Amino acid sequence: MAASIREKQTAALKRMLNFNVPVVKSSTGEPVWKVLIYDRFGQDIISPLLSVKELRDMGVTLHLLLHSDRDAIPDVPAVYFVMPTEENVDRICQDLRTQLYESYYLNFISAISRSKLEDIACAALTANTVSHVSKVFDQYLNFITLEDDMFILCNQNKELVSYRALNRSDITDTEMDTVMDTIVDSLFCFFVTLGVFYNLLPCFPENKTLSYIILAPKIHTRSNFQGAVPIIRCPRGNAAEMVASKLDKKLRENLRDARNSLFTGDNLAAGQFSFQRPLLVLVDRNIDLATLLHHTWTYQALVHDVLDFHLNRVNLEEPQILESSPSGARPKKKNKKYYDLTVADKFWQKHKGSPFPEVAESVQQELESYRTQEDEVKRLKNIMGLEGEDEGAISMLSDNTAKLTSAVSSLPELLEKKRLIDLHTNVATAVLEHIKTRKLDQYFEYEEKLMSKSTLDKSLLDIISDPDAGTPEDKMRLFLIYYITSATVPSETDVEQYKKALEDANCNLAPLNYIKQWKAFSKMASAPAGYGIGATKSKGLLSRVMNTGSQFVMEGVKNLVLKQQNLPVTRVLDSLMEVKSNPETDDYRYFDPKMLRGNDSSVPRNKNPFQEAIVLVVGGGNYIEYQNLVDYIKTKQGKHILYGCTELFNASQFVKQLSQLGQK
Repeated sequence: MAASIREKQTAALKRMLNFNVPVVKSSTGEPVWKVLIYDRFGQDIISPLLSVKELRDMGVTLHLLLHSDRDAIPDVPAVYFVMPTEENVDRICQDLRTQLYESYYLNFISAISRSKLEDIACAALTANTVSHVSKVFDQYLNFITLEDDMFILCNQNKELVSYRALNRSDITDTEMDTVMDTIVDSLFCFFVTLGVFYNLLPCFPENKTLSYIILAPKIHTRSNFQGAVPIIRCPRGNAAEMVASKLDKKLRENLRDARNSLFTGDNLAAGQFSFQRPLLVLVDRNIDLATLLHHTWTYQALVHDVLDFHLNRVNLEEPQILESSPSGARPKKKNKKYYDLTVADKFWQKHKGSPFPEVAESVQQELESYRTQEDEVKRLKNIMGLEGEDEGAISMLSDNTAKLTSAVSSLPELLEKKRLIDLHTNVATAVLEHIKTRKLDQYFEYEEKLMSKSTLDKSLLDIISDPDAGTPEDKMRLFLIYYITSATVPSETDVEQYKKALEDANCNLAPLNYIKQWKAFSKMASAPAGYGIGATKSKGLLSRVMNTGSQFVMEGVKNLVLKQQNLPVTRVLDSLMEVKSNPETDDYRYFDPKMLRGNDSSVPRNKNPFQEAIVLVVGGGNYIEYQNLVDYIKTKQGKHILYGCTELFNASQFVKQLSQLGQK
């Protein structure tokens, strides 16, 4: 994968904003000013990839929601980026009738159906605005990229494909089909974009109606010459298998459609076989529930676990301050601050997978480095301000002119460095507050011992009963991990004793009701060996204040060192990517959409190890799992992996879903 999926999706969006014409980097002229109209789905796709400044650089003067109240701007082109839903199509038709804009570039996130396209054609014909509709595109961008190597399928409609939706007992076949179709549509879009080589093909289906013929010259789709058609592996008998089967069928049908295929083209022989095909590993969330409940110790995963972190943006509330008034002191209204943690943030990119104490120390080091540079600039300024004819002063002035010039030229970089330091100081301070008040270091260490079957130095009952150790939800998460990872189901007597302690700690027992059912019926009833991230080693307490004036008072927080060990999803990927024999994966089904006939074989035809792989967790994932895969692939030179999940949730959101399932 020469370019990352983030770069490819970003390039697709920039091309779309340039009226689906390649962006020329050397162009110095003014961009064509335009209005961007998106729905919530489009907004979620764009926001992690393009900043407001980048949109402005592409000529976007306004970006508005499709269903907001919009004024007419008759002399400006409008670029639409929306899902092809009935509601959205109706609003586009309304815009055509009211002639809001000079011209319309309609870009659909997923492929629009024939009937909806005809609705648009009829509206344009009726309103006499056919000439205003410049182009209609299927963009195949129905997924959200969060990192170079991470994507999610759903955000706005994530409850439709959630763990709860897939595992509730009363789901109908029709509802399940809808869930599967939603997942497969997003995955199909992902593979179109993954190997994209732009070639705009006219899309002319048979039996064209008059209204359709009117728009036909304006309708295009994208062709992909690089052949990102995966080999698919999945377990049997669960949602992952259903997704694999439907995706195989959809890819197979598209490959057979010679006129409109998104994976073949005129230069097929030159391009299709020049790259090794990727491996797609589909796994069901039920392979590993403990990791979703686990308290974590790395920076990105901690931010997601304890703060409001959504689509690469973290929302922080400033501490409540009492302000005086004639009627007495009253709390000042809390202000919210928003920080974007993006690929441009070098500190974030370097430390997001690091243990939290290392991050706190690195922030402090960055701050000291900044202060040193700032003091040097101040010192040079003072020297430049020297007056009089003192020869020593003049000599010193001459010597430092070059230094000052260099320092002034680096000021923008210095200011950006200060901004990032302030950002991570605020974020890390908020995380540290949660660690200290909830004793998250102790939870993490204890859960690691449970998951790796290590000797426990404290009884579980003592932690649950300790009023100062965490929130009721923390205690429930800990107990659920104990229950899930137990080699045998705990006795009813023990469970009742724990339930009494949990109730006394104000815990909601509904999640336990579901996990008991899951444990009874799941094939994963006993946790595999080496379940956890790895044994943790404590280097003692960070009992010192890190530096004079530092906000990171780490007193009482354990300095835990992680030892890498593969989680279940990582182990499955390793076996399939390296084509190893493994009891966990030997029975996995094998699909090759390029084969003339489908097959139910579990025997891989490709005997060579894969260089590129995509893991998709059906039922949701988290940053702990993602980081474990990132750490794993660092040891595999020249190999690349992408981690995806149907939705991204933290432990609190997952516990809520378990609670809903347990109340049935």
